[in-house]
Amino acid sequence: MKILITDDHAVVRQGYASLLSVLLDPCEVIEAGSGEEVCTKVTEQSVDMLILDINLPGISGIEAARRILKRDPDARILFFSMYDEMPMVQQALDTGALGYITKSSSPEVLIEAVRKVAAGQIYVEHDLAMRLAMRQQPRNQSHQRLQDMTQREFEVFVMLARGFSVKAVAEQLCISAKTVSNYTAMLKSKLEVDSTTELVHLAIEAGVLKVGLEGGVES
Repeated sequence: MKILITDDHAVVRQGYASLLSVLLDPCEVIEAGSGEEVCTKVTEQSVDMLILDINLPGISGIEAARRILKRDPDARILFFSMYDEMPMVQQALDTGALGYITKSSSPEVLIEAVRKVAAGQIYVEHDLAMRLAMRQQPRNQSHQRLQDMTQREFEVFVMLARGFSVKAVAEQLCISAKTVSNYTAMLKSKLEVDSTTELVHLAIEAGVLKVGLEGGVES
């Protein structure tokens, strides 16, 4: 696999290049330090995928992605950025890029994202994907109350809303029942509800669960 990684900080760029070279075998990593440089390099040599930061000197990573994809619509681009604000994530993905993860991601997430995008598949970091999905729902009060959930809180919320017991949630997520109980209490406080029934109603209102034809709910 041949990867072109673009970041304006040489130490950061070289660190990730070394990581990819070790964890992906075989893998050749070439580097660029600006948006203009990456646009030039992709015209000079063929690569399997590109990893782009957004905040670059000169043109941004987003503008670089637009130019690259205009020239080669099949280019496979993964954004790897410090930004996790939804408008920025959406703007980056709207270029036609296949993936987006943040620099706070674990090496395992980075490697999974690289493999998926190199294979032509879409990969968006779980928390970002969940927030994007919620952002696309009609903006009602329920939607607003769910936006600040962590990944684990969201998982517990959905399972409780689907009718899982505390014990069942604990078994599914490989955590203790006490931890699930703590999450449940935090969720009720954060979402301003008093019962699991209200959690179900909130999930339905936010579009996380749908009411089935026979009155059941599904995610």
